[in-house]
Amino acid sequence: MYSEPLFLKPIFKDRIWGGTALQEKFHYDIPSETTGECWAISGHKNGPSIIKNGPLAGKSLQYAWDQHRELFGHEQGEQFPLLVKILDANTDLSVQVHPNDDYALIHEQGELGKTECWYVIDCDEGAELILGHYAKTKEELCSLIEEGQWEQLLKKVPIQPGDFFYVPSGTVHAIGKGTLILETQQSSDTTYRVYDYDRIDENGQKRELHIKESIQVMSIPHEDFNVKPITRQNEGLLEKKLVGETYFTVFHGALHGEVEKETNGKFLLFSCISGDGEIKVDNKLFPFNKGSHFIIPSTVNEFKLSGKAQFIYSFSS
Repeated sequence: MYSEPLFLKPIFKDRIWGGTALQEKFHYDIPSETTGECWAISGHKNGPSIIKNGPLAGKSLQYAWDQHRELFGHEQGEQFPLLVKILDANTDLSVQVHPNDDYALIHEQGELGKTECWYVIDCDEGAELILGHYAKTKEELCSLIEEGQWEQLLKKVPIQPGDFFYVPSGTVHAIGKGTLILETQQSSDTTYRVYDYDRIDENGQKRELHIKESIQVMSIPHEDFNVKPITRQNEGLLEKKLVGETYFTVFHGALHGEVEKETNGKFLLFSCISGDGEIKVDNKLFPFNKGSHFIIPSTVNEFKLSGKAQFIYSFSS
C-alpha cells in the first residue's frame, strides 16, 4: 500500500499579464518576467505535474491517476478532476467566462467545464476584481457588449488578503492587477474572452475574443454566491471551510503545533502558502515549506501535521 505524500513539481506558464511575484513571494525558478501561472497540482494535458518522490518519482500525476487509481479512492473519470494554480496578476486579466460541463463536452472536444474558486494570498492596496455583471436580460447584455459599455456592465469588487470567492461556470470575471491568488478549479483549460482592454501581444496582435461563446454560456442575470465560512479548532490546526460545492470542498488551515488527521477515503490536495512543517505517516517524516504542493493519497488512513504554516487544502466532492 502506498503510504507517503505525493510531492509535485510545479509547471509555469508565461502570460501577457504575468510578472515576477511567483519568484519574489515563493522563490520559484520562473522562466520569464511575465510568468503568470504556477500550475501547482495538475493532471491536465496542457501542464501535467511531475511527482518528485517515492516509487512514482518522475511520473506524471495523470499517469498515477491512470495506473494507480487506488491512490485516489477509485474515483471515477478519465482525467484527474482538479487543478490548483497560483496566479500572479501583475496587470489585469482579460474579462472572461468559462462553460459548464455540458457545453464543454459538446463544443470543446470533451473538455470539462470550469467552475473555480479563489483565495487571495496577497494584493496591492486598492486592488479589485470583476465578478458578475449588471445586465438583467440577454438583450441588455448583448447591447452593452456591442457598445463597449464595460463600466455599466461589469461588477467590480474590492479585495484584500484572505478574501475568498466562489466562481461557478457561467460567471463573468477578471482578476485585477496587483493580485496573487490561489485558484482551485475543475481540471479545464477552456476560457472565453469577452474583453481584453484592446491590448496587443508581443507580435503586435490583439488577442482573440470569444463574444459569441461567452454570451451563450454566461449566466443572465448574474447572482452573487455568498460564501459562509465555517471555522473550527482541531488540536493545533485552525480550519476554515471556505466552500463545499458540486466539484470541490476547500479549506484554509492555520497550523500552530500539531494535529492528527484522517483522509476518510479521500485524496487531499495541499498547497502551503506560508511557513513550514512536517507530515508524519507511519513514523516517516516528510518536510514541507512555503510553496510546497502535495497530495495525501486515500491509501494513507491517518497522518500528522506539525509546524507553523498556512495552507489551502481541498478534495474532490
